[in-house]
Amino acid sequence: MTHRVAVLDKETCQPKKCGLECIKYCPVNKSGADCIVLNEEMGKAQIDENICNGCGICVKVCPFDAITIVNLAEELKTEKIHQYGMNSFRLYKTPTLKKGQVMGLLGRNGMGKSTIINILSGNLKPNLGNYESPPEWVDILKNFHGTELKSHFEKISNGEIKVSIKPQQVYNLAKAFNGTAKELLEKFDERNMVPELVRDLGLENAMENKLDELSGGELQRLTIAVAASKESDFYFFDEPSSYNDVFQRIGVAKVIHGLAKLEKSVMVVEHDLTVLDYISDFIEILYGEPAAYGIVANVLSTKVGINVFLDGYLPNENVRFRDTAFRFDASTSTDEFVMTDTIIEYPSLQKKYPSFSVSIDAGRVRKNEVLGIVGANALGKTTMMKMIAGVEKPDSGNLETKVKIAYKPQYLTNDFDVEVITLLEKANNGGLEGTAEEEQIIDPIKVKKLYNKSIKNLSGGELQKVAIAACLLQKVDLYALDEPSAFLDVEDRIAIAKLIQRFVRSYGKSAIIIDHDIQLMDLISDSLVIFEGNPGKEGYATSPKSKAEGMNRFLKSLDITYRRDETSLRPRVNKTDSRLDRNQKQSGHFYYRN
Repeated sequence: MTHRVAVLDKETCQPKKCGLECIKYCPVNKSGADCIVLNEEMGKAQIDENICNGCGICVKVCPFDAITIVNLAEELKTEKIHQYGMNSFRLYKTPTLKKGQVMGLLGRNGMGKSTIINILSGNLKPNLGNYESPPEWVDILKNFHGTELKSHFEKISNGEIKVSIKPQQVYNLAKAFNGTAKELLEKFDERNMVPELVRDLGLENAMENKLDELSGGELQRLTIAVAASKESDFYFFDEPSSYNDVFQRIGVAKVIHGLAKLEKSVMVVEHDLTVLDYISDFIEILYGEPAAYGIVANVLSTKVGINVFLDGYLPNENVRFRDTAFRFDASTSTDEFVMTDTIIEYPSLQKKYPSFSVSIDAGRVRKNEVLGIVGANALGKTTMMKMIAGVEKPDSGNLETKVKIAYKPQYLTNDFDVEVITLLEKANNGGLEGTAEEEQIIDPIKVKKLYNKSIKNLSGGELQKVAIAACLLQKVDLYALDEPSAFLDVEDRIAIAKLIQRFVRSYGKSAIIIDHDIQLMDLISDSLVIFEGNPGKEGYATSPKSKAEGMNRFLKSLDITYRRDETSLRPRVNKTDSRLDRNQKQSGHFYYRN
């Protein structure tokens, strides 16, 4: 037995443009019933889930991909936690909280992460699917009888629980507080931890600055410090690694795990698998259909949970939530790809600013190659990419090239009202629909659904995918992408990495990638440039190294070691001071051997 889930994307639904095909072609409507009607008040289509037969015709005829129809197991009806309204998103099951442990939430964007945060923090009262007549607390507590969460919801209902949340959108903090970072931190410090948090999160140089003067990474770490400084029962950290470099991400992970050692309940949403692996004690997977419904799976160990997510199959629940598994190559060598022709050769370069300078050793980028650039923030990685792309001129080193380069910048703007399809067709220098470019670039990263959306209305992840697509659509020799993983979930990160690698190798192109997601860089790179130095003062870039040599040098600077997971073959971080960690450090092999 199944029950129907019908969800309408109200932003995408445009009845005035489509001719109401969903209403015209619905077979239930043709039989005389009103399964799909036009809601006059909203000016949008409305679907009656009770009489919908799940044929999916409305999904196929909708020109804007605004409708989602899914058949779910009947028993999930009794496990519905919240639904926002008719034809709206709904959440099934809730994550478990464990005192003294870090629970990692792993899943795609749009699966109910914000709903979970709001419910577990007490900001949203779960309606158990009854959005027209929400239940009282006595019925909600009865629903959770016999579960670990009952006591948590009892405390919420009695106003007894203290919750601390690190939100995703850290820039909103700068709009809400006009003082300095020090003033903000001292205002919320209930644990007398300001000196330790400032040291552990590398905020020493930010304390006297106002919030609107801070970089994205500084603002992110300050927000983490504020959340960690509160005396709470439950801590929630939403994407704490964003804007931070790898060194800073390790420091963030240690601060968050320190809260669990105090017997607090900690929950983290994170799309960087290296950080999630490093920080989590357990994993709960979120699966479903983005913006339609989300289901919380049962608790798994960190190792098993990440492997299950990559495999796309929950063996204990006999549920396949993705058609294909993500596979990792066991080899660190790329010798099977011929990379003899040089696309661009650059000499030693130097660039000096009033308080910062960067020196770059000579190197080259070959045809069919993805050159990765890794290192801490504020060492000159973006400056190097801009010089190679011709956006900035070096002070020393003659860099003249006739190579055509497409550049995706680190920071993206969406303050213009243009449809996505218009922007992409301009990048492609021609129409897109039905072309090979649409099949090879647009379809793999699911951008087609965004065609009729305005750029100004895109989320951070949607804007990132559109920017990547616009870069790859340009007819050039070299693609330079600065932090393509920002705002993307795990599935999109892996899909983007595989797309870029496949695109470069299939068409004899080249790419330069800057990113802080170590697993993504391990997956996508053929060779690596390592940035070292004193952040904000001087940076130094090595010549390109083989991936094995480059990763070993970089991981050594982080003081972490990697091994291959025996099941998924993905790179895994060894726990600090574990037997494997000590053995690999002693032998000098911070990066796994083939």
